[in-house]
Amino acid sequence: MSGGVDSSVAAALLKYGDARLPAGRQGFDVVGIHLKMWAPRENQEAGSMDQGLESVCRQQYQDRIDAVAVAAKLDIPFQTWDLSEEYRRVVVEYMIRGYAAGRTPNPDVMCNREIKFGLFLKRALETGADYIATGHYARKREVKNKKSKSKSYALAQARDTNKDQAYFLWTLTQEQLRHCLFPIGEYQKSEVREMARKFGLPTAEKPDSQGVCFIGEFNMREFLKNYIPERPGRVETAAGAVVGEHSGVEFYTIGQRHGIGLGGGIPYYVANKDLAANTITVAEGPYDGNLFRKELIATDTSWVSGQAPHFPLRCQARIRYRQPLQRCTVQADENDQSDKIDLTFLPSEAIHRAQRSTNLIIRFTEPQRAVTPGQSIVFYRGEPFDPAQGKEMLGGGIIA
Repeated sequence: MSGGVDSSVAAALLKYGDARLPAGRQGFDVVGIHLKMWAPRENQEAGSMDQGLESVCRQQYQDRIDAVAVAAKLDIPFQTWDLSEEYRRVVVEYMIRGYAAGRTPNPDVMCNREIKFGLFLKRALETGADYIATGHYARKREVKNKKSKSKSYALAQARDTNKDQAYFLWTLTQEQLRHCLFPIGEYQKSEVREMARKFGLPTAEKPDSQGVCFIGEFNMREFLKNYIPERPGRVETAAGAVVGEHSGVEFYTIGQRHGIGLGGGIPYYVANKDLAANTITVAEGPYDGNLFRKELIATDTSWVSGQAPHFPLRCQARIRYRQPLQRCTVQADENDQSDKIDLTFLPSEAIHRAQRSTNLIIRFTEPQRAVTPGQSIVFYRGEPFDPAQGKEMLGGGIIA
């Protein structure tokens, strides 16, 4: 229970029962768990928190108060589990390493893989729980094999495609899915809000949280400056003309327009970053060809089914959250060698998985704008396996 409206309604549906929950399980014994995550360290010399995170502690405190209030309203047991050190190690340090290596990492994906569906799930099962449930907008489907009479699980887009969060769950395994429930995946966000009002939940009108998983909104560049020194360098056009100066390539991301420090005239966008030379190449306008690519390589790949598909795979994919799905062809990289995988931006717990994964080459039908190393590419079945259930999310990888 994060303290938001989505996990609050998920808890209410689980307690009181709902026709859209798995058949035969109408009503559960529910325990609300609030995860205490990392908070910014105090700078003893300056007597203040890390720059860019001044409001984080206040928001985390309020979120816990709201979660307690919801649990009291639902009359369910409530606990706070402190995973702050683990979060710092596997999410915050991963994020800092990624930026320091010139990438733009996705901390939400790592938080789901290592914290919510990793450490939290493991501890919950150890305490005797049958399932964990979250407020994610996604749908879990049971798939039965008629020949072997075995069953497996698939993940599909939420009914509310505008809120769908299956994109952030591409690392989940069959064993994890076996113990997961997503109670609000069958609902529109407007329905979730209305149910919160009917249940009388104190979070019914609380605005949706934004920003990094469990941290919230903050100034990323100011935060990174606490750990990565500034390195002024040149901003150039593709033709080599110097048009300005930046404070360090680590603080910028592909496709970025604002914050480059180039005012007036042509709108410039970050098209390429050279970490070794400490230079940024900018595109001149939003349709500059230097901003587009038709091919990319993905590493640290994972498939929800537990088995890689037959290649070449013709499917759809997105390279950022909420991007419209794009047609593509996926092939295994024939030159894939484990010693070529750059592991510097992965937490130690993920390295062994990356070494066993297959690097993929993805070719899109149409050029893609601002392909960003460190972000996730997520694959979807080309056509819905059931139109009423949304497109199936197959798996994903990290853009190299």
